[in-house]
Amino acid sequence: MPTTRETILTALHARLSMLPATALRGDVLPERVPAAGLLILRDGEPGEPEVTLSPLTYHYQHRAEIEAIVQGVHDRDAALDILCASVGAVVAGERTLGGLCEWSETEAPQPVDLPVEGGPSLKAGIVGVVLHYSVADPLL
Repeated sequence: MPTTRETILTALHARLSMLPATALRGDVLPERVPAAGLLILRDGEPGEPEVTLSPLTYHYQHRAEIEAIVQGVHDRDAALDILCASVGAVVAGERTLGGLCEWSETEAPQPVDLPVEGGPSLKAGIVGVVLHYSVADPLL
């Protein structure tokens, strides 16, 4: 049986898969970036939970990361901006991921230029997604 953390990350990946860009989870950067762009969900860090007693509950603000990548378009800056905005819209469209977490929110993208030897460079942005959820055990 998957943990709460895994269930939430799977649901986030499913939401990202609704976008025209290709959505991967934890994969390496492929040789080619699809024309609509590429999203790679990284599991990230659950961080230190806040703990309440009676009943014992661990409250996480888990920070996952989404690498948004575009390549080969004339206006890569605008294409990356649109891709990052679509990530924000899909997260905002279902903040609880179907009731699996208490809240989810995106952070502003951190832009990254990725040079490619012998080809057009990639334009990327790292979009943080903070997932708020509570569990009875840190391993569940």
